[in-house]
Amino acid sequence: MTAEPGHETVLLQQAVDALVLDPAGTYVDCTFGRGGHARAIVKKLNSRGQLLVIDKDPEAIEVAQEMFASEQRVRIVHGSFSRLAELVGNLEGAGSISGVLLDLGVSSPQLDTAQRGFSFSKDGPLDMRMNPNEGLSAAQWIATASEREIADVLYRFGEERHSRRMARAIVAERKLQPITTTARLAEIVKAANPSWERHKHPATRAFQGIRIYINQELEELSNCLQQMLGVLGVGGRLVVISFHSLEDRVVKRFISEQVKGDPYPPDLPVPQSFLHQRLKKIGKPVKPGEQEVDNNPRSRSAIMRVAEKIA
Repeated sequence: MTAEPGHETVLLQQAVDALVLDPAGTYVDCTFGRGGHARAIVKKLNSRGQLLVIDKDPEAIEVAQEMFASEQRVRIVHGSFSRLAELVGNLEGAGSISGVLLDLGVSSPQLDTAQRGFSFSKDGPLDMRMNPNEGLSAAQWIATASEREIADVLYRFGEERHSRRMARAIVAERKLQPITTTARLAEIVKAANPSWERHKHPATRAFQGIRIYINQELEELSNCLQQMLGVLGVGGRLVVISFHSLEDRVVKRFISEQVKGDPYPPDLPVPQSFLHQRLKKIGKPVKPGEQEVDNNPRSRSAIMRVAEKIA
């Protein structure tokens, strides 16, 4: 299996330039995808540099194994980045990693392959799992979840204001016939949406909410970030590319808390050395330029944040 020619890596050079400061360092690409960032990272390493690539998707792991079949500096692990400390510990690299990259969201091959069940624009089995071999599929969850649970997921993770109407429609339709395909779910949600957003499919938010819930994306992101400080060495970089406000909010809050340090009352005169600050922000958030958005419209919502461990 080779990397898909239609896949375009978002913020490729910006991310790699912010991440790789030491060519002899050890780096972790937590979301290999189709290897755009990983390939660029390896090009910046010298003979002593190392890269650990991680991905939940078995298809992504196949691509990585083929791409780096003869590359001794790269190690490949099939798993979730929520196990970051464990996976890095297996390399005896905890506390000495030079940089960690998180490119969040769904890859273009996942969206463009109907059989993966991520896209409302391509009819296929309603799956949505990053790892199709683990957990409930979206179809299995929709078949058994209560109306209230469905509404809560659409509202919380999809920020869908018509979540109750959509959940009611889903429950009514599943009584008539099981909802097992992306096209059927998209039509049900579309019909239940009374106010369509311009330039956005009426099922966009609902599909996002279900996907995030099925894959526990926000929980896994929070778990990964909490392990980050024990993994990075002093001077090590954290680079995160987010594609929607929910995940960016988690990243922004984590970095801000670690930059601020311990939560003392604002009117208490505490020396800065007592705050236990762990990170510093590097630059301002970075977004794709006009040319990148024109070439790859899926990059339009991307935002990259960079932080460096200081203690």
